[in-house]
Amino acid sequence: MTAGLSAWRQRTFSALRHPDYRRYWFSQLLSLVGSWMQATAQQYLVLELSGGSSAALGWVTVAQFTPSLLLSLFAGAVIDRVPRRQVLLATQITLLLTALALAVTTHLNVVSLPLVMAIAFVGGVANAFDMPARQSMVVDFVPRSDVSNAVALNSLSFNVSRTVGQALFGVVAAVGVTLLAGGNSENVARLALPFYLNVASFFVVLYVLATLPFPEREQARPASMLADIGEGLRYVRATPTVRNVMLLVGALSLTIINFNVIIPYYARVVFGAREATFGALSAAFGIGAMAGALWQASKPNPLRNLRVGALLLLGSAALLALTPGPTLAFPVLAACGFGMLSLLVSANSTVQLTIPDALRGRVMSLYSFVLVGMGPPGALIASTLISRDWVLGPRWGLLALVALGGAALLLLWTRLPRTLPTATPKL
Repeated sequence: MTAGLSAWRQRTFSALRHPDYRRYWFSQLLSLVGSWMQATAQQYLVLELSGGSSAALGWVTVAQFTPSLLLSLFAGAVIDRVPRRQVLLATQITLLLTALALAVTTHLNVVSLPLVMAIAFVGGVANAFDMPARQSMVVDFVPRSDVSNAVALNSLSFNVSRTVGQALFGVVAAVGVTLLAGGNSENVARLALPFYLNVASFFVVLYVLATLPFPEREQARPASMLADIGEGLRYVRATPTVRNVMLLVGALSLTIINFNVIIPYYARVVFGAREATFGALSAAFGIGAMAGALWQASKPNPLRNLRVGALLLLGSAALLALTPGPTLAFPVLAACGFGMLSLLVSANSTVQLTIPDALRGRVMSLYSFVLVGMGPPGALIASTLISRDWVLGPRWGLLALVALGGAALLLLWTRLPRTLPTATPKL
């Protein structure tokens, strides 16, 4: 049994044996804990400022993810031309400044919904470049044999930090009542402490990015930016493996992968939860996602869980719509997280192992476009359908989202890849 556990551990964490990737991975883990504390605090802050409006959550999500919808194609061309270290340092500094702005304005009690939306938009511009840059740099620090494992471990760090950060939110907000809000539990200044802690966490990742030995890359051809973007689009269109995976991810992002709206609205409005339970429900989703990422990291075939993950995601989301209260919602949200990460790690690994390195930035920016860029319209659809003021209400509205996602999966079921292509298509 000990030998089996040791073999599982070596297989599951194989990418961490590469020192440069290990340094990057642990720095991201720490920084993302702060980022998830901030994200949870921002969701709660929006609900406090709006009187529990799902529409307000939806519009802040629109502000945050619209830049990915508008800039992803351009960002991919930039990432394939500019050294990735420079891109990542610029995006991380911008995100640090947005966290500082939220911290100060919340602490001074001058924060407002329009200000939160403006800050979310600026952060979204940075993330439009940051996400595809970070995803495309996996191959810089691990060999091809460990790419799938590194993708899964990136998702693991994202979701370990989600679990820890969201669970810490309730504790940190309670401390903030004493330190920043003068003992007044209704003063929004108490929510500034998670933002301040996130600011501090950025300095670690900035140091690591500044000192990591990024490998030299082939210089970009002297082509126009539009020509570079067109080349990436032609590649995706001509490669069924990549195209159909992206269609599935985009369709589910437009419908059911909107938990940044669904979870806070269900926690605060449907279940009537306060800070501690609110953070715990969000953390339950993260625990399931963490388990899904670990499961994927131990599997050698990145394609096997595309369909299984999508079915788990849709089935558990349907159960959430039928869940009467927060106690039963914990395991259901964990199942939602497990299904979503099983799907997304399979999708990301499949794309990463298929694309040529010269197109990596552009294709991964397209992947970010369908995953994150569908966030604005998806958030509006989700926030409208689950609103207590809408004709369907929260529970039937969530079931409607599940039905839409299920229809997309059914249409793509036979077209999803089962093996990786052996040759690059002609463009």
